[in-house]
Amino acid sequence: MMKKIYLICCFALFIVGISQAQQLISGTVKDLTGQALPGANVLIKGSINGTTTDFNGKFQLKVSTGAVLVISFVGYQNKEITIDNKTTYEIVLESGEQLKEVNVVGSRSTKRTAIDTPVPVDIINISELVSQNGQVEITQILQYAAPSFNASKQSGSDGADHIVPASLRGLGPDQTLVLINGKRRHQSSLVNIFGTRGRGNSGTDLNTIPVAAIKRIEVLRDGASAQYGSDAIAGVINIVLNDQTDGFVGGITYGAYSTAIGNGWEAATGETLYNVEGKNRLDGKDKSFDGETTKFDLNYGVKVGEKGFVNFTTELFSKAKTLRPGFDWRKGYGSAAVDAFNFMVNSSVALSDDTEVYAFGGRSFRDTNANAFSRNGFADGDNRSVPSLYPNGFTPQITSNINDISISTGLKHVLKSGWNVDFSNTFGMNDFHYYTKNSNNASLKDASPTDFDAGGHSLSQNTTGIDFSKYFENHLKGLNLAFGLEFRTENFIIYAGEESSYALYDIYGLPVTNPATQTVAFDSNGDDLPGGSQGFPGYSPGNEVDRSRTNLSFYADSELSFTENFLVGLALRYENYSDFGSTFNYKVASRLKISNDLSVRSSISSGFRAPSLAQLYYNLIFTNIVNGESLPSLLSANNSTVTKSFGIKQLTEEKALNGSFGFTYKKGGFTATVDAYSIKVDDRIVLTDNFDASGLNLGVDAAQFFANGVDTRTQGVDFVFTYNGLLSANSSYSIGLVGNMNELKINKIHNGALNEFTFFSPFSRAYLKAAAPDYKLGLNMGYKYQKLNVNATLTQFSQVELQDFQWVDSPATTQAEADALYAVATDVYKKAMTVDLNISYKFSNALSFTLGGNNIFNKYPTPQFDAWTDQGGLMDSVQMGSDGAYFYGKLEFKL
Repeated sequence: MMKKIYLICCFALFIVGISQAQQLISGTVKDLTGQALPGANVLIKGSINGTTTDFNGKFQLKVSTGAVLVISFVGYQNKEITIDNKTTYEIVLESGEQLKEVNVVGSRSTKRTAIDTPVPVDIINISELVSQNGQVEITQILQYAAPSFNASKQSGSDGADHIVPASLRGLGPDQTLVLINGKRRHQSSLVNIFGTRGRGNSGTDLNTIPVAAIKRIEVLRDGASAQYGSDAIAGVINIVLNDQTDGFVGGITYGAYSTAIGNGWEAATGETLYNVEGKNRLDGKDKSFDGETTKFDLNYGVKVGEKGFVNFTTELFSKAKTLRPGFDWRKGYGSAAVDAFNFMVNSSVALSDDTEVYAFGGRSFRDTNANAFSRNGFADGDNRSVPSLYPNGFTPQITSNINDISISTGLKHVLKSGWNVDFSNTFGMNDFHYYTKNSNNASLKDASPTDFDAGGHSLSQNTTGIDFSKYFENHLKGLNLAFGLEFRTENFIIYAGEESSYALYDIYGLPVTNPATQTVAFDSNGDDLPGGSQGFPGYSPGNEVDRSRTNLSFYADSELSFTENFLVGLALRYENYSDFGSTFNYKVASRLKISNDLSVRSSISSGFRAPSLAQLYYNLIFTNIVNGESLPSLLSANNSTVTKSFGIKQLTEEKALNGSFGFTYKKGGFTATVDAYSIKVDDRIVLTDNFDASGLNLGVDAAQFFANGVDTRTQGVDFVFTYNGLLSANSSYSIGLVGNMNELKINKIHNGALNEFTFFSPFSRAYLKAAAPDYKLGLNMGYKYQKLNVNATLTQFSQVELQDFQWVDSPATTQAEADALYAVATDVYKKAMTVDLNISYKFSNALSFTLGGNNIFNKYPTPQFDAWTDQGGLMDSVQMGSDGAYFYGKLEFKL
C-alpha cells in the first residue's frame, strides 16, 4: 500500500511539474570586471536541460518559475539562481572556485587563480580529460595534456618496463617533485639502469594512483626547491584527490592495440623477424590485436556532517603484453603485461567552524610480466640455456609484485589571530619484488629450477610537518605570509633472493665461494657455465642494504601585492641532511598586470636535489646484452672500495639555477600563456658507462658507478593557447594548442683522470638529451552538440637521435674512434605526428558511452634495420612509443 501511495504521489508531482507555465528568460553571464563569458553552461538543476552563452555571454532558455539555474564556467565559481517573475538576468561569476578550496601549487596564497600566478601552472581537470580520451594511466594522460611532460612505455629495460619513467622539461624523473593534496609523495624504490629515459634516476610511480581518485592535477612548470625542498628542480606535480559527494561514479573501459605494422621488414633487415603483422609471435598465436586492456573503476563519495566528506576509489586494471617486430635474440620485444588493483580514500571531518581533521591514502598492488632478451639454445652456441630444459632456447620473463602504500593524516585549525595552522604526518612505502620465470641457472644444469625468487628492494619515507599561513588584506593590496618546518626520514632496503637466483655453482652443485679451490660447472665444450637466473639475476646476501637518513628543513614564503597590478613573491628554505650536509635555497617571483587581460611574470630561483638512497647504496651483478651476447657487469655502490679505487667521489647534491619569463593573456573565451625558461644544473648524478673490471677477480667483465658526472643547461619555451566558442544555442567548440620547445646541452663532464668516453660515452649522453624531444606540439579540438561530443588531438613529435649499442660493443676511447662510430651508430627517429579521435554520447546525466582510438593512423618511430637498437626491436620506445594504434570503448555511469 505504501508503495502505491508513493507512486501516486510521484505521478501527481510529475503532472504538476509539466503543467507549470514556462516562460522564456534571457540573461548575460560576466566576470567581476564586466567581461562577457562566452561558452558558459546554464543548466536547470536536477535536469539535463540547459544551454550555453553566446559570444557576447548571452543566453535564452525556457524555464518554470521557481526553477534553479546552475551557471558554470571553467576556472570560475559555480553560481545558482532561483527564477522568479523576472525575464532578464545579469549573472556575475567569481573566478577561481577551485583555488579558493585549496592552495594552488607554486603559491601558498589562497587569493590566486592559475592565470594569476607569478609562475606557470597547468590545472588539468582529470574527469573532463579522461572522458575525452582513452588513456587509462596518469603518465599517458599527462603525456598528451601537459606541454613539457614526457613519458613512454619501455621494453627490455628490466624494472623500467614495469614503472614508466617520466620527465618534465627534459630533466630527470627524480628532478620533479610529486605532491598529493599538497603533501610530499614518496618515490619508487626502483633505480633505472638499462637503456631508458632517466638512466640512473629514481622517479615517483604516478600510476599507483587510480585515475578516478583524482579531481585535478596541478603542474608547476618552474623550479620550486625553496618552497617544497629537494627534487623540485624541474617543477612540481600536485595531485588533488576527488572530494565529490554525489554517490557512485564509475567506468568500464576495454581496448586493444593493432598488431598491423606493414610487411617488408625481413627483406630490409636480412634477418628472420618475430611478431610481424601479428604472425610468427613468441606466444605462438596469430593476432590482429594484442595488449588487450580492461579497466573498471568506481568512486563513491558521501557527506560527513555539513562540511565533511569521505571519498573512496577502487580500480581494477589488466593489460596483456604487446609483441612487436624483433630479432631472434629479442623475440619478446613489446610492452609488459600488468594486472593491478588500486585503492584510494580521501576524507575530511569538521570538528568545529575553525578546526578540521583530514586523512587520505591508499594501496596499490601490481603483478607485472615483461619479456627479457631471448636465449637461443646450446645448438646456436648459447650456453646460457640448459638443453634438457629448453632444447630450442627460451625467452626469460622478468615479473614483479609491486606494493605501494601511503597514508597522510593531519589537522587544520584557524587561530583567533587569523593564522591558519596545518599539522600533518605522511608515510609512504614502495616495495618492488622480482620473480624471474621461464628461465634457468645454467651452472645447475638439469637440476636448475625454471622460476626464481630474485629478491627486491623497498623505499619508505615518513614526513612530519607543520605549516602556518595568513593573508593580510590591509597590507598594501594584500600580503600572504607562510612558514613551517618539516622532518623527514627515509629508509632503503635491498633484500636477497633465493640462492639459485644469484649463485654460480661448481661441478658438484655447490655454490662457488672460493674460485681457487672450486671448479665452475662447464659445458661439453669445456666453457664455464654462467650462474644466476637468466633474464634478471637475483640479489645476493652480498647485495643486501638497509640504510636510513633524516632531513630537517625550515621555510618562509611570502607574496606581496604592492598594487592591484604588481605582485612579488619571495621564498627561502634551509635543509640539513644527516648524510651529506645542508643547503640553502631562494626563489623570487613577480607578476605585473599590464591590463585586465595581459600580465607578464618572471622568476629566478636556486634549487637542489639530494642524492637518493638508491643512488648511494644500490649494487648488483647483472648481465648486459650486447648484440645477443651477455656481458657480466657490476653496478658498484657509491660507498664501496671498488668505486673508490676508480676515483669516483662520494655523491653530493645536484645544484640548480632556474629562471623563467612569460606572459598570460585572457580575453573572453581565449586564454594564452607563454613561458620561456633556463635551467642550469651542476653535478648531475648519472650512471657511468662500463669500465674494464676483468682484473678485479669479481667474476665480471665490466663495472659502472653513480657519479656527479655532468653539468647541463636546459633552455626552452612552453605555450598554451585555448579558445572556447559557440556555433549556436545548442553547439559549442573548443580549440587548444599546447607545446614545448626544449634544448639540453652538456656543458661539462666531470670525468677527472678517467677516460671521458668511457666515463660518459655519447651513447649515454644521447639518452640524457633524449629525455624530451626537441619539441612536442599538441592541437586539441572539441565539438559539442547537445548530447554528442567529438574530440580530436594531433600531436607532433620532433626528430629524436639516439646512439645504438655499437658504442657498448666497441667502446670509443678517443675522439677519432668516436667520430667513426657517430657515422654508423646514430639512430635517427624522424619527426612524426599521431592523431587521436573519439566520439561520445550522453544518454542521460547518469550514462554516457565513448568510442575512440589513439594513434589511429598507427604511427611508429622510424624503424632501424641494422639490429643494433638498444631495446632489441626494430625501434626504441621514443616519441609515441612502440605499441601502435589503440582502439577502445568506454562506458561511464552514475548511481
